[in-house]
Amino acid sequence: MNESAASLLAHYHLLWSIYAAVGILVVGFIGKHLFALAVPTFHEASQLNERVFREKMQRPGYAANQKWNRKWGLFDMVVIFGLIVPFCVTIEPQPWWRILLDIFVILMFYDFFYYLVHRFLFHDSGFFRGPLLWMHAFHHRQHNPCRMDSSYIHPLEVAIGLGLYAGSILVLSRFMGSFNVVTIVFTWIAFSEINLHNHDRWTVDRFPFKYLNYMAVMHHNHHAKFTGGNYATISLLYDWMFGTLDNDQSRKAQA
Repeated sequence: MNESAASLLAHYHLLWSIYAAVGILVVGFIGKHLFALAVPTFHEASQLNERVFREKMQRPGYAANQKWNRKWGLFDMVVIFGLIVPFCVTIEPQPWWRILLDIFVILMFYDFFYYLVHRFLFHDSGFFRGPLLWMHAFHHRQHNPCRMDSSYIHPLEVAIGLGLYAGSILVLSRFMGSFNVVTIVFTWIAFSEINLHNHDRWTVDRFPFKYLNYMAVMHHNHHAKFTGGNYATISLLYDWMFGTLDNDQSRKAQA
């Protein structure tokens, strides 16, 4: 084995990556059910979105896409946690502020590049003329999406989205050092849950849920108009910075 290959293997930590994958499953499962039990608003939203999802699953084409994406999603997870995360993860202790900072940086770094891809490749923004618009249009068949419509997308878009996220972690790890398992776990959960909530049928517009309602309404605006702005997914910061916010309040993320 040559020196470069030995050096590469020395930075490959599959077991730690498996720890992260298991942590995501366990913490995500427990957190979901705890929130539903402790906060009636989340329980009601979950029931509403599950009811709408069951109705949509009666359509053969919709059900086939969800089944197809579950298979490809599993393949993508194997690639990410088998070939990318092992080079980016550590179990070395890190201070809590470093973990919080890393989570924030990863999410905002990813969201910046997702904004660019979403706006200029998935939509006809007038710059690149939307070369992948044909692919993203599949997702936009859902004009009033529910939570599970976050996965009603073309399988190639699944790979692009997850690849962009995993690639963000890989690139940042080259500059910031390896990320703690806890960072990978909570960043992935935040990334997933925010994307899911953006598609929620959400009906509560009162404190402390007003921002959650705003997020869902803004993304429903995006689905309804297709080219109406709101291209970022983690926050609306980049839409605000680049003038693509669509605050149309006539659209409501509800049944």
